[in-house]
Amino acid sequence: MQCKIGVFSCQAYDRDTLSQAAAQHAGAELRYFETALTQQSVSLCQGLDTVCVFVNDTLDESVVSALAKLGVRHIALRCAGYNNVDLKAAKKYRVCVTRVPAYSPHSVAEHAIALMLTLNRKTHRAFNRVREGNFNLNGLMGFTLHGKRVGVIGTGHIGKATAHILKGFGCEVLCYDPQPDSTLAIDCTYTSIHEILSKSDIITLHCPLNDDTYHLINRQSIGQMKDGVMLINTSRGALIDTKAMITGLKSEKIGSLGIDVYEQEASLFFSDHSMEIIHDDIFERLQTFPNVLITGHQGFFTREAMEEIASVTLANIVNFCQGRLSDNNRVI
Repeated sequence: MQCKIGVFSCQAYDRDTLSQAAAQHAGAELRYFETALTQQSVSLCQGLDTVCVFVNDTLDESVVSALAKLGVRHIALRCAGYNNVDLKAAKKYRVCVTRVPAYSPHSVAEHAIALMLTLNRKTHRAFNRVREGNFNLNGLMGFTLHGKRVGVIGTGHIGKATAHILKGFGCEVLCYDPQPDSTLAIDCTYTSIHEILSKSDIITLHCPLNDDTYHLINRQSIGQMKDGVMLINTSRGALIDTKAMITGLKSEKIGSLGIDVYEQEASLFFSDHSMEIIHDDIFERLQTFPNVLITGHQGFFTREAMEEIASVTLANIVNFCQGRLSDNNRVI
């Protein structure tokens, strides 16, 4: 098997894990590009059989069409979500799309819990105080997580893992998903989104981004929430209308916000901007709130998850090249 693969949005850790996985497959030739795949960079795909992309690469119709003209027949996502791919265009131009549906749900679930605990007990603020010799506890009071009602919106692999962890803390867990999980329903209560919004002390989002979930959290849905609610998002940034969220924070309807994703993250995340002026005024406004905690899309970032992503992605590529791709990982 000979297969030329272009890896876009490539970081050093991607190179390490993908190279190790590729060593198990003779003929898999990897070319690494730090740049994202966009209309401006698609010309780099000349001579490639497959492009390997991540969450912030842009695969709209113009890019998919260009890939097809260049002879690329396979888009291998090294993530679970595929909202950044125009699937209609991929089908139109006969380009196969694969993904990694369940690389390590516990990694993201544990990060969601870490955001909850950090915001609640204000450990990030306490850390800075102690380093400065300030041991005053004023302003650091949290609440006991045990007994709180937590709403989990989306109970796929990650949402289910999150619900199990929350049950371990002694929380009452309310769930919503268009396709309820019968095994999770034994310990958790499936209900409507409206009830989750109106009754939950904490709401955590674990759903894909599509037409139905775009700006799921908006001015209207925020208005239905309990005063002082904590909101966590480790899924996709566009689940939240950020302008409406800022209004909710200013009115104190939102008591705290923890996000690992951001709607306009493509121009920010996975790069060092510490010596630059950030021109995204909405993001900078979020940063001013003391009750907002932002991490840069690192929920997936564990050793186990990275190894699984690399292994499954290379297997998807090899299986496609050999004409024996499993439907489990195929999007179209």
